[in-house]
Amino acid sequence: MILPKIRDPRFITLRRGGTLTDSDHRLLALWAATCAEHVLHLFEAVQPSDLRPRLAGDAVRAWARGELGMMATRAEGGHAMAAARVLTGAARHAAYAAGQAGVTAHVAAHELGAAAYAIKAVRAAAPAGEGERAGRLECGWQREQLPDAIRQLVLDDQRLRNHLCWAVFEI
Repeated sequence: MILPKIRDPRFITLRRGGTLTDSDHRLLALWAATCAEHVLHLFEAVQPSDLRPRLAGDAVRAWARGELGMMATRAEGGHAMAAARVLTGAARHAAYAAGQAGVTAHVAAHELGAAAYAIKAVRAAAPAGEGERAGRLECGWQREQLPDAIRQLVLDDQRLRNHLCWAVFEI
């Protein structure tokens, strides 16, 4: 469970009563897609013919450009998570990262799920004894990808929800 019981208004769009602008929502979704795509090869190495996780990333990018609706984008995220369910290890986590990125179009707070699952994927793929180090490096890389406009929001979100996200954001 990566979402808090009480939703943070900073991740709810203005039209829904929160404080999140549409432009920042798009940036969160694009960052989530970047995090998921960084580990997508871990899924594709195991399931090369299953395009669902890749399509989820493509969909959220199309949504951010205004080319795809939220419902279709959310559905692609759900399909990516379905691809994850039959797997284990790094491939499973990578597919979940893509799914979380896809559903960020619907609920912006899923941005952290994409990042957290990507870190879990890297940890699972690392050689024995190297998982924690690999996870820290991935977290650092993700933070380097953060656009300035959402940097503080995401870093604060990582601090507040780290306990819900398997403590992967401690570096």
